[in-house]
Amino acid sequence: MDLSDLIERNAAFTPDKAATVFEGETLSYAALSARVEQAARALKAEYGVSRGDRVAILSLNRPDYLVLLYACARLGAMLVPLNWRLAVAEQLFILSDASVKVLALEQAFAEVLPALERRLPDTSIIGLDFAPLRGSPFDALLACARGDGHNPHTDLNCPLLIVYTSGTTGRPKGAVLRQEALLWNAVMSQHMHGLTSDDHVLAVLPFFHVGGLNIQTTPALHHGATVTIHPRFTPDTTLAAIARVRPTLTVLVPATIQAVTDHPDWATTDLSSLKAISTGSTIVPPHMIDRFVARGVPVLQVYGSTETCPVAVYTRLGGDLSRIGSTGLPGLCCEATVIDDAGDELQPGIAGEIAVRGPNVFFEYWGNQEATREALRDGWYRTGDIGLRDAEGYFWVHDRKKNLIISGGENIYSAEVERVLLEHPDVVECGVIGRPDPRWDEVPVAYVIRRAGCAVEAENLKAHVQTQLARFKVPRDIVFVDDLPRTALGKVQHFMLRRLDAPGSSQGEAI
Repeated sequence: MDLSDLIERNAAFTPDKAATVFEGETLSYAALSARVEQAARALKAEYGVSRGDRVAILSLNRPDYLVLLYACARLGAMLVPLNWRLAVAEQLFILSDASVKVLALEQAFAEVLPALERRLPDTSIIGLDFAPLRGSPFDALLACARGDGHNPHTDLNCPLLIVYTSGTTGRPKGAVLRQEALLWNAVMSQHMHGLTSDDHVLAVLPFFHVGGLNIQTTPALHHGATVTIHPRFTPDTTLAAIARVRPTLTVLVPATIQAVTDHPDWATTDLSSLKAISTGSTIVPPHMIDRFVARGVPVLQVYGSTETCPVAVYTRLGGDLSRIGSTGLPGLCCEATVIDDAGDELQPGIAGEIAVRGPNVFFEYWGNQEATREALRDGWYRTGDIGLRDAEGYFWVHDRKKNLIISGGENIYSAEVERVLLEHPDVVECGVIGRPDPRWDEVPVAYVIRRAGCAVEAENLKAHVQTQLARFKVPRDIVFVDDLPRTALGKVQHFMLRRLDAPGSSQGEAI
């Protein structure tokens, strides 16, 4: 058995049931299952895709994102979702690091093609919504697909997803998730949401994140429910869809909750179809939860990461939602605990590092044994997040052990921005931190030591960063300083920079 069998079985039970709805077009379960089979045939016949091969996708949300996921499952291949917000240089690194065999591409992101031709000329191109000069349009491939789309050597132990996360060493790491991880993740999502085939999920978060892909979207398809897909989030289209389509479930991160609830149509939009919304990604301010609760919509919290598929700890529909700020209990099919630096379990009420173990947890970072050994110990994934649990086992997440900045639901590691800043000839040293922001939760801020005699301006450095990294990773402010706070070993103390950046501090010259 492989994960695509779930789509095939749902097609047998309810062939005419709507599986996906996208821009006015409905794909039934029978049609979705047939398209998965056609895609598997095409990938196998035209490109020789088989067990272990990597197929990347660079696209906004669309049904064919899911078609390619389940086609890869059928072949034992791996899907590599690319963040379309990244700079071309970042996308090329991922394509090269994963040794991608085929790239499925939306025309809006075709700017990657010239560099791809130079750097990775052997990568085959599929145009999802256009005919690339060097490649084939997806629909044309499906129309002429022949042969058998199955691989007899495929099962649920096969790796299915390589999802790249920002790296603490300045380079992203590819977390590898097996098919069984998505299966057990869906079981926990069903338990969390009371998910049934009668549900209707509104998917507005990007599928290149496990949150957008796996908190509700793939679990809904596994259980025979319907998913309405938006290419990307906007508050007006989200509110309009809630009123018109009447979904029962959706996932919003704090930044999108704020955008929706600040919208002029918020107060008049009919929310009565929603049995709950789910949120996570970062610490959720209670006042944001209160906005939905005041309108009669329960808010469920989920804690996890790319490495946990992501469902790991959650509150559930019909469960105890009274613990304000708690992210809930360990999931139905996994374990979670709090440990000290030695890896020993801590007593309730004592803060430490959260660790997770279970079949939903990733099994390696692609091609990075050292990082895998550091993160996975005796089957426990050390999340790098600091939190505690109470006597009843409920978890609270307090802080991030690693220097992770979460801006609008997007992860930014200080090290990757620092790496690019240090490539500028006029930057001697730097430290990047997150500054609280009312709209984005956090924005990156850089403290920079300039080369002696140099008067490089902040805008020059921002432009330099933007040549290598996505716009949301460009420092909002650059503060020029003569020195940086350090440990005895010379490492920059980011927590001291956060103190210096706090309101009322006069350190440095803010630009």
